Amino acid sequence: MWQSIINAVNPYFYLVILRNLLYDFGVFKPKKVPVPVVSVGNLSCGGTGKTSVVRFLAEKLSQDTYLLILSRGYRRKSKGFKWVLKEGKLLGDVYEAGDEPYLLARLFEGNPRVSVAVCEKRYEGALQALKEVELNLIILDDGFQHRALYRDLDLVLIKRKDLSDRLLPFGRLREPKGSLKRAHALILAYQEICPFEFSFENKPVFKMYRRNFRLLNHELKPFEPHNNIEFIAFSALGDNEQFFKTLEGLGIKLKGRLSFPDHWDYKGFTPKEDEFYLTTLKDFVKVRPLPNIFVLDFEVDVPGLEEFVKDVIFREACSGCG
Repeated sequence: MWQSIINAVNPYFYLVILRNLLYDFGVFKPKKVPVPVVSVGNLSCGGTGKTSVVRFLAEKLSQDTYLLILSRGYRRKSKGFKWVLKEGKLLGDVYEAGDEPYLLARLFEGNPRVSVAVCEKRYEGALQALKEVELNLIILDDGFQHRALYRDLDLVLIKRKDLSDRLLPFGRLREPKGSLKRAHALILAYQEICPFEFSFENKPVFKMYRRNFRLLNHELKPFEPHNNIEFIAFSALGDNEQFFKTLEGLGIKLKGRLSFPDHWDYKGFTPKEDEFYLTTLKDFVKVRPLPNIFVLDFEVDVPGLEEFVKDVIFREACSGCG
């Protein structure tokens, strides 16, 4: 009842509903490109593991597919279409690309089957990329709310906190939970530390697990800390508490926490030389790689998702056959 009352006095609620209705009734029409598009998105303002799932899919699918990861490039300094990684060659920096696209570009540097680009208008960005490189698939990063580009598959990540959260500005949800009717499948995030069950209109449900956690040094090589080392953890994520909770669950000793706004650029951030710091890969690409800054890395596993996505891609690729 309280949720309905809050929505009734929330102007943002009506704007979201109106915009979605304009798409639902065909006033606004998504534009289609000649290759399959898979969108990875969420309902909330970050912190659900979208980038990790995009990385997971790109690692799996690039084994036999030429693909583009297409993002808006939130808070980047450039405008319009910009290559970040073109057929495995790094072309941009973190300021031109935005932190998440640049991180993905760094991770796939040297892989000729993967490209990364940013563009505010994703349809125009997709067309530009298709003119320049061979592509069989586009992975749309954070695309659930960007309905201007048609997608063959809408994957939506949900974390447990989303189920009780409220719409902006009273909470962190960008859309009400009823918008999940547009999703083709749901991914329940962070099952290794916060398991939960959720379903919506009998849509396929997958579970995301983070596995094989490890620490990396400033050269991104494996690092084994001695037992009495204590870190100052810092991050600028959509959900910094999720990062800190993960560190605690791993038994990593912390002597301090520094929590910054999502996508913060770290200008003016000066680590103390006599302290040890621990952060995420997304944050690490924005700071100087000092010897006393370490990184938490992990592998993501979403059982069954690779096969599900490949099935959709195969059907789309063959839809015009015969």
